[in-house]
Amino acid sequence: MDILSIIGVLVGFSAIIGGNQLAGGELGSLVNFHAFVIVIGGTLGATMLQFPPKVFLRGLRISVWILIPEKLQMQNQIQKIVRWSSMARKEGLLGLETLIESEKDRFAKKGLQLLVDGNEPEVIRDSLEVELTTKEHLDMQAAKVFDAMGGYSPTIGIIGAVIGLIHVMQNLAKPELLGSGIATAFVATIYGVGLANLLFIPIANKLKSHIFRASQAREMLIEGISSIAEGENPRNIELKLSGFLLEN
Repeated sequence: MDILSIIGVLVGFSAIIGGNQLAGGELGSLVNFHAFVIVIGGTLGATMLQFPPKVFLRGLRISVWILIPEKLQMQNQIQKIVRWSSMARKEGLLGLETLIESEKDRFAKKGLQLLVDGNEPEVIRDSLEVELTTKEHLDMQAAKVFDAMGGYSPTIGIIGAVIGLIHVMQNLAKPELLGSGIATAFVATIYGVGLANLLFIPIANKLKSHIFRASQAREMLIEGISSIAEGENPRNIELKLSGFLLEN
């Protein structure tokens, strides 16, 4: 569980609500169902129009990484690669065949299979890099769903504000209706800008950060498997791969 994400959301919204209370405002003044429908509905509609269904749904699926990120465990991965290297030097590449079925990571399993099949290091590297690039592209496109929501939300909030002002102008002769129109106008702007900067854009950036780390872990795996195929010493492989841990 990524506690920092939860704390960040709580701190951000608490600051807005708390600041409103300190200024003498009431919590009810920030609650407006009409403004909420305009901003959320408009933002979702524009985002759905921008992306194909698969990309949009993938974006919703990977949003869980904000709270429960994938466990990369790169240090453990290095130790596992070193064990593979030692086994390959003692028993040959075919000795790794027994590990393929028990390997849970699909990417690592593919690398092991390419290794056991006796492919050249360049072939192994090229094959795995194609999959790495494809997955990274798909995940980045999915993260851009929230980037788009962060871009549309403030604009939709302005549309909500204009709608509220139109309502005000249409009811100048009915003072009792002016308050709701003005409230919708200002609250819609708050919702649009607030959701963009407190949720959508931070979510997009955190997803991109996670995607980068996951790609880095796979790059390390590619380097390790390619080094085994080249017959490098296990100790040298460990020293080489430890460079991937500098930012972790």
